[in-house]
Amino acid sequence: MAKMRAMQVPGPNKPFELVEKDIPVPQSGTVRVKIQACGVCHSDSFTKEGTFPGLKFPRVPGHEIAGVIDALGPNVVGWKVGQRVGIGWHGGHCGYCPSCRKGDFTTCSNIQVPGISYDGGYAEYMVAPVDALAIIPDELSAVEAGPLMCAGITTYNALRNSGAIAGDIVVIHGIGGLGHLGIQYAAKMGFHTIAIARGKDKEALAKKLGAHQYMDSEAVNVPDELQKLGGAKVILDTVTNSKSMSSIVNGLSINGKHILVGITQEPMQVSTLFLVAGRRSVLGWPSGTAMDSQDAMSFSALTGVKSMNQVFPLEKAAEAYDLMMSGKARFRVVLETGL
Repeated sequence: MAKMRAMQVPGPNKPFELVEKDIPVPQSGTVRVKIQACGVCHSDSFTKEGTFPGLKFPRVPGHEIAGVIDALGPNVVGWKVGQRVGIGWHGGHCGYCPSCRKGDFTTCSNIQVPGISYDGGYAEYMVAPVDALAIIPDELSAVEAGPLMCAGITTYNALRNSGAIAGDIVVIHGIGGLGHLGIQYAAKMGFHTIAIARGKDKEALAKKLGAHQYMDSEAVNVPDELQKLGGAKVILDTVTNSKSMSSIVNGLSINGKHILVGITQEPMQVSTLFLVAGRRSVLGWPSGTAMDSQDAMSFSALTGVKSMNQVFPLEKAAEAYDLMMSGKARFRVVLETGL
């Protein structure tokens, strides 16, 4: 049987290992994808550290996947060999849980995640269900498309569902892997985009990405400065520090929303009086469906939103993962298979 290369995790907190595996055969309702690129996401740590419930080893991580359909399983309709497709966090849904019955597939109780529920994108080939597939626009390369399947869709989808309209003040908190995309999306959507981060040195980049204003959280009282402008209709929080998240809530306007896409296990602190008095809210936002990913890529191709990537060959997945986890990557890390 034909073989492929894959970088797999043999067990919790075990080193990555480059292995040869049989090229998988698609079953009913699935396709095989020849992987060209896969982003390295912080959520891959769920697999590397073995912390996701029900995870089985060995496992090939990766859920920011871009490639080409290589083979169709039985009962696949509407897809063809040679189509360029992406696969993100939403790697399939059950169709029968309460969320699915309401059409809310993103919050499926039995959601499948590539690289967790089944082998993901740190490989040359994978098999995925058809409901996980998003069409990649011709204008995007595989390396450009990969990070949009998680970092891209999450920020894009949160903003377009935020209730903000053109001209509203929208804050992007943090200028990292998520934040640098969030700034671009917010500006392209017509929001009055304010980027917030620590240090004066990030201002030039924020403006280059499209921010209309920049606030250095080390130099000014951000909530006070936002309130002088009337408050933020939306704060999209991409940081992963609860204290930093908590420090900015008071910058919301009446009916403002603080939307969290950065993840931390530590609790936030917020004044209930501030929330209740101004009908303000704090909420989380997960990524979205395959169609949402397709929308994010189409919008990116249309408006010129691009991820800033550092690219590694597949066999250097361990080095790429360590760079991502160190927080020193600028801004997304992507594996390329060479296929």
